[in-house]
Amino acid sequence: MLLHLHLVRHGQTFFNRYNRLQGWSNSPLTQSGIADADKAATKLRDYDFAAAYCSDTTRAQITAQRILDMNELAGHVRPALISDMHLREQFYGYFEGQDMSVAWTAAGGPHGAKNYNDIVAKFGLAATRDFLKEADPFHDAESDAEYWERVEGGFSLIAANPLLKDGDHVLQISHGNTLLSLMHRYAPEGYDLSERPANGSVTSLDFDTEQPIDQAVTVISYNQ
Repeated sequence: MLLHLHLVRHGQTFFNRYNRLQGWSNSPLTQSGIADADKAATKLRDYDFAAAYCSDTTRAQITAQRILDMNELAGHVRPALISDMHLREQFYGYFEGQDMSVAWTAAGGPHGAKNYNDIVAKFGLAATRDFLKEADPFHDAESDAEYWERVEGGFSLIAANPLLKDGDHVLQISHGNTLLSLMHRYAPEGYDLSERPANGSVTSLDFDTEQPIDQAVTVISYNQ
């Protein structure tokens, strides 16, 4: 079964505005964040969504609801919104809510990397998670292996939906670092991955539920 996934980065939150790490913690949408959600809704208003998913964070849920509101007003049948923890952003543990530059300096410093992009350039994206877990005094932050095990569970959740059929369109509200991580995994060449995708942007993936997860995803467009 081939599914067309439309992944939207949630609207801007106050933590986004203040440049703070925001994984499992909640922060309200700003007025710009509401506008981000409505912009995405306009882009997606003509799609018939067979299912809709988001993480169990309010920023994702509100973004999803606004998109589905406009979609329904455009004459489409509104699918039930499924919120699940497998679709959350990376968990930053002790560093949740901290200034991003401070957190990534703490993670990369012991390894001779000065910031997030420096860690990626020298050690790869996986190291950003492993270094942060190492720097976390409680070691609660997700390692790369822990992160992908959870995210892959989200794909399994979608694949197991008995209401979906080949060719269906699926809405999924996602998160900045998760979208960036998916791009690094499935389309590391041909796209500018130096920054996270914009709030309210749409990334489209084809998901073949019958393939092993490493071969199941094809990127159609990014950060649109």
